[in-house]
Amino acid sequence: MGETGPLCLADMARLAEAALPPEVWDYVSGGSGAETTLAANRTALDDIALLPRVLGGFARACTGCRLLATDASMPVGVAPMAYQRLVHPDGELAAAEAARVAGIPYVVSTVASIRLEEIANVGADIWFQLYWQRDRAVVEDLIARAEQAGCQVLMLTVDLPILGRRLRDMRNAFSLPADVVAANLEGAPSRAHDTVTGESAIAAHAAAAFEAGLGWPDIEWLRARTSLPLVLKGILDPRDAVLAVESGMDGVVVSNHGGRQLDGAAASIDALPAVVKAVGDAVGDRCEVLLDGGIRSGTDILRALALGARGVLVGRPILHGLAVDGARGAAQVLSLLATELREAMTLAGCADVAAVRDLSTVEC
Repeated sequence: MGETGPLCLADMARLAEAALPPEVWDYVSGGSGAETTLAANRTALDDIALLPRVLGGFARACTGCRLLATDASMPVGVAPMAYQRLVHPDGELAAAEAARVAGIPYVVSTVASIRLEEIANVGADIWFQLYWQRDRAVVEDLIARAEQAGCQVLMLTVDLPILGRRLRDMRNAFSLPADVVAANLEGAPSRAHDTVTGESAIAAHAAAAFEAGLGWPDIEWLRARTSLPLVLKGILDPRDAVLAVESGMDGVVVSNHGGRQLDGAAASIDALPAVVKAVGDAVGDRCEVLLDGGIRSGTDILRALALGARGVLVGRPILHGLAVDGARGAAQVLSLLATELREAMTLAGCADVAAVRDLSTVEC
């Protein structure tokens, strides 16, 4: 990269791979099974071509928007990701600081390696992602803590009844180092540190702690327990999107968990248009549709918005930035995305985020 530093997110990813231990890189970058869905997320985005408009009469696009309850500098949030201290000692604190500087929401994972309350003290706009625990009292406590910490949105991940079969982690017998813990579940038994040949300790922990039998009645129970905006993350089938709307959800995230759950599931961007239509037909704009999976550039964000997403969540690139240079590296990732998005919008003839939704696309 010379003295110029990373010029795009792919540059940052290469630097992160060189900086991280191989087994940690595999945990961050890998998918489930043969990783066909992981690859499809990227391929499907590249297959979407945009038809730019011209002579729009403006010189600089405005990327500001509102995502659910949060005003944001661009239609991007930091996706919930576990155990961020695996890639940098400051972990979630550094990533939240980068989000604060960028002016976008930061989604705290249930299995963050730093407590929710400490992350909230950074001052970013915080959302909380919930993994449903087998002990419902723990779920109630997590909801109460999220509300007390000032979280603006509650996001329930619904595509993880069990952990996908992640072969890289199994081959590496991957487990957490002793100093990286699920800080929000402190005191609860954990198998995530137990190294077993041919097994993933992360999968063993999820199997022991997470509720596999979650159903729509549980979603209704959750809706009755909090006044926070509620979002379901992990929707691909438009029928589930309609059920989410009928259960009182304020948003859904079209996501295949970054290719880490069902290998062979559709690419998130391919599933997006049908979900947008189903939600729109049901309630119009009253339920927001976000996209997660494979976003690596401002043009990718443009593609997602053109296909109807209100915004996107960005995951692995934030970890790459953290691995390279902590909060500065993560902030650089978000700065690159902001620059690329503004330039892409300008080149596409879109003065603001609302105009992007009128862009036409074709499949290559």
